[in-house]
Amino acid sequence: MAELKYLLGYSETVTDQVRLLISQDKLGETLLKKYPQTHTIKTDKALYIYTVDMKNALLKQSQPLSKVIYDDKIKDLHHALGLHTFISRVQGGKHKAKNEIRIASLFKHVPLEFLRMIVVHELAHLKEKDHNKAFYQLCEHMEPAYHRFELDLRLYLTQLDLFGKLYR
Repeated sequence: MAELKYLLGYSETVTDQVRLLISQDKLGETLLKKYPQTHTIKTDKALYIYTVDMKNALLKQSQPLSKVIYDDKIKDLHHALGLHTFISRVQGGKHKAKNEIRIASLFKHVPLEFLRMIVVHELAHLKEKDHNKAFYQLCEHMEPAYHRFELDLRLYLTQLDLFGKLYR
């Protein structure tokens, strides 16, 4: 049986259930029943609007976003699904700061819940830089089903590794 690299921190009960679904060739079917369709946010402009709207609704007091894009290179180069970068410069006598969010391009073809989870994750980095208790509490505040969506995304990534894409 293949190693479940996306589920390394999960309990044996969870991983045993996933192994059973894989052995019965039902992991993809289970995900498709739960999330039958993908979202329509396919362009960088639409992703920017979606993310800024979410930020304005959930994190009113946070810094503005300069850029939000899908990035083809994230998964391969950074072994991540999204990146939040903060760039700070002094030009002349002025301090300029930019916040950018880059989302792995694989999120163009997933259910909205998975995109929402990764956007919430990256937005949480505007307030909390580290993956600590406060960070995950903020994620849950912004999206109460955050942990469920994260687990299901990890199941989808496992599906991708073992069997290929579910969504086109």
